[in-house]
Amino acid sequence: MCADTTTPETSDVDYRDTVFLPETDFPMRAALPQREPEWLARWEQIGVYDRLREKPGRRPFTLHDGPPYANGHLHIGHALNKVLKDMVVRSQQMMGKDARYVPGWDCHGLPIEWKIEEQYRAKGLNKDDVDIVAFRQECRKFAEGWIDVQREEFKRLGITGNWADPYLTMDYHAEAVIAAEFMKFVMNGSLYQGSKPVMWSPVEKTALAEAEVEYHDHTSHTVWVRFKVVQTGASGGNLDEVNARASNLSGAKVVIWTTTPWTIPQNRAVSYGPSIPYGLYEVIGRPEQSTAVIGERLVLSDALAVQVMAAAKLDDTMYRRISDVTPDELGHVTLAHPFRAIEGGMGEWDFDVPMLPGDHVTDDAGTGFVHTAPSHGDDDYQMYLKFKDDYPDFKLTYNVEPDGSYRANLPLFGGQAILTPEGKEGPANVSVIKQLAYTGALFAKGKLKHSYPHSWRSKAPLIYRNTPQWFVAIDKPLDDGLTTYGETIRKRALMSIDQLVQWTPQTGRNRLYSMIEARPDWVLSRQRAWGVPLTCFVKNGAQPTDADYVLRDAQVNARILAEFEENGADVWYVQGFKERILQGLHDPAAYTQVFDVLDVWFDSGSTHAFVLRDRKDGSEDGLADLYLEGTDQHRGWFHSSMLQACGTKGRAPYRGVLTHGFTLDEKGMKMSKSLGNTVAPEEVIKEYGADILRLWVAQSDYTIDLRIGKEILKGVADSYRRLRNTMRFLVGNLAGFTDAEKVAPQDMPELERWVLHRLAELDREVRKGYAAYDFQGVFQKLFTFATTDLSAVYFDIRKDALYCDAPGSLRRRSTRTVMDIVFHRLTTWLAPVLVFTMEDLWLARFPGADSSVHLQDMPDTPADWLDEPLAAKWAQLRQVRRVVTAALEVQRTAKVIGASLEAAPVVHVADTAILSALKSLDFAELCITSSLQLTADPAPDEAFRLPDVPGVGVVFELAEGEKCQRCWQILPDVGTHKHPHTCARCNDALG
Repeated sequence: MCADTTTPETSDVDYRDTVFLPETDFPMRAALPQREPEWLARWEQIGVYDRLREKPGRRPFTLHDGPPYANGHLHIGHALNKVLKDMVVRSQQMMGKDARYVPGWDCHGLPIEWKIEEQYRAKGLNKDDVDIVAFRQECRKFAEGWIDVQREEFKRLGITGNWADPYLTMDYHAEAVIAAEFMKFVMNGSLYQGSKPVMWSPVEKTALAEAEVEYHDHTSHTVWVRFKVVQTGASGGNLDEVNARASNLSGAKVVIWTTTPWTIPQNRAVSYGPSIPYGLYEVIGRPEQSTAVIGERLVLSDALAVQVMAAAKLDDTMYRRISDVTPDELGHVTLAHPFRAIEGGMGEWDFDVPMLPGDHVTDDAGTGFVHTAPSHGDDDYQMYLKFKDDYPDFKLTYNVEPDGSYRANLPLFGGQAILTPEGKEGPANVSVIKQLAYTGALFAKGKLKHSYPHSWRSKAPLIYRNTPQWFVAIDKPLDDGLTTYGETIRKRALMSIDQLVQWTPQTGRNRLYSMIEARPDWVLSRQRAWGVPLTCFVKNGAQPTDADYVLRDAQVNARILAEFEENGADVWYVQGFKERILQGLHDPAAYTQVFDVLDVWFDSGSTHAFVLRDRKDGSEDGLADLYLEGTDQHRGWFHSSMLQACGTKGRAPYRGVLTHGFTLDEKGMKMSKSLGNTVAPEEVIKEYGADILRLWVAQSDYTIDLRIGKEILKGVADSYRRLRNTMRFLVGNLAGFTDAEKVAPQDMPELERWVLHRLAELDREVRKGYAAYDFQGVFQKLFTFATTDLSAVYFDIRKDALYCDAPGSLRRRSTRTVMDIVFHRLTTWLAPVLVFTMEDLWLARFPGADSSVHLQDMPDTPADWLDEPLAAKWAQLRQVRRVVTAALEVQRTAKVIGASLEAAPVVHVADTAILSALKSLDFAELCITSSLQLTADPAPDEAFRLPDVPGVGVVFELAEGEKCQRCWQILPDVGTHKHPHTCARCNDALG
């Protein structure tokens, strides 16, 4: 059956030129790295993306691009993200939609500003000495350069989109819209200036958003500090029973534990747990090296007392528990600050320290008490908000400067750095510890390695620092007419998450919901230069709590927007801008212009407005069908977009959210340049081609972290080669095929109708999979179909008909008709994944100046091709076929035969229904044997069997007759026809 083109046995006639072997220009070797750029140039030349937009009558589908940051070459995570987006866009387009994709870039913010500052520092210059507009223009130029680089790197991955007109957050219109979106918060009253602790980078001298924070191991000083009880009982001396018991604590010391000794000068309270069991302990012995004092009494959590004493080098013989201490008693206790009356303290710490109940206090670690510095921690700040009106000395402090040093006039510690400008530890911690030891407040000290927040840009540690910042109140009812999903931003966001958004995977919903449910107000301001400024003015002499503190004037806003549209946000910093904007409306001298810039997450969170709403290729309703980013964007772009849109649109800006995992090396380790385990997209493309990288994405489960490395890529390349060989055989056997050759499905043999059934099944599964963004599932189904159903079964069986049947035979015409149908479906089904290879395959059949598989839709597949009874029958036939082919493989391995055509097996089938089904067709043709006998007789003991196919036994027999020199079947009639050494079929085909 013409299984290959090996020279047949010696004969008088060579029939090789009479068989119909595959003909195609589709090469066996892909040479993707060399050839892919040619297709990229071709797509640009024929304008594929623009031509797709011209197709009429299609329902729009908009994937809104989460903007990458415009600095540095792409890493493998970028490639994963953009390939997933491309597969979404292409598959939606080929399923009949108008799938739009406008790529974009995030251009403002600290990373670029930091790069320019580094350049300045290298030249010995100070950024603050440079005109701010000139500095901003250098930042803009830096971003422009990287946008051009990244655009070409993205395009090389085969990403389709409007590359000629991307969106940039630094475009003048974008800056104007970002300012306009900010001013909506000004006008709806949700914007306020407050003072609270925020995550602060002393190195970069700015507040950071949570999404700009990463956690690394860090070794911190730890201290156990005594706070002396100086007062017990309620004021006025009217002691009830609790006050009486609390009086027993007079002179005792409450011990706290902290990993930030530098915050002790800012202490204003000590918090205790309302449900934690406490005890009063007395030190009765001590080793020489301990800081404990014999006779002192300490209040500790019972669960942590042993650990605390051990930290002071006390074993259980050196202390004793005197009595219970209830949380109620602690509420009647007042403490002294550890630096109270300290020499040189100038009265700075001579105030009472209240003990306050806090639900955040646990007895999991520490002492059961939390030193509370409301300027340097969120839990501490929440305690401040709750109790500030009850305790006059419970105040926010402003002891820490933007550079991470204490204010110059702070007694004892003035000017000392907590962190140096290089991000290293300054002297502050050690100085505080020494002073604690000097006052006798230091009970123990140590060091602890733990996970600690760092800046994702400078990699330096961060601190919580109290500073005046601008916030959006997310729980304030808004009277803006957008209350369908709630009156507050938080309620709108939570309602959107539950009712309006489809989550892929569903776990994304839970993650974002819990984050927004628990988050504080949104910090918008940054103390930087490169960004969109907070376009507002504050009234001189007014307090932030005053109703007229922020100027709210629609005419002023309109003037600002007009300036930004024409000149960009730089104009805010031009001398005289305030006077020009306020002239004729308000007295410029009565207002101060705000020069903080917006958090870049507000920039990217506003992109829905200037991309989806404002662009012609945006979205008709200003909403995206899909946002697609990594799981880190639950606290980043998904989060900020949700908050921003809920404040200005009243709902989420997206209908669907898809999240993917991170990329790891082959061992599951995080990629790091220092470890040398990074995989650069350009290196993969250089060795394998972009289609292999795309196939890696399609074969992976993107909902979890993805591994990549040399061995994994080799496996992907092997899968690609197997698929390519199948597709090459397909296109090669369609050479010269025309519509005149087509056969109607009802006239086809059963084998062809079974393939049509499989196509109908796959069409449903592929469309369902693409609609659910299940690329792994789609590819697995198509790969299995191509390599198993087609290569191992259908093509293997039909090689004989393709090569040796007469061109007009029904069997050959039916085969080629089905192969044409398969070709159109496989090329379009796989085109969203293997963009280059499917184009190569398409052009091998349909060359032409304007031809492209990416201009096609997935063909409609008739539902009546489905034939479940036929599929069930063929499932049984294939099981029996497995037994036959396995039996023949035994003989081939033993070198009894060289090819299956040398066999004429006897197949014993016990099930009469299956036997009848086998006899309804040419089972020898299916098994690729020259002859085959079917029988219901019981199989003899020596028959070959497979354990998982009961009731089937195969007895091997050699085929009888002479070998046809054209098709290689061994048949009794060979040599009895007009053409020498041919069988009847081949003799007739030769005419």
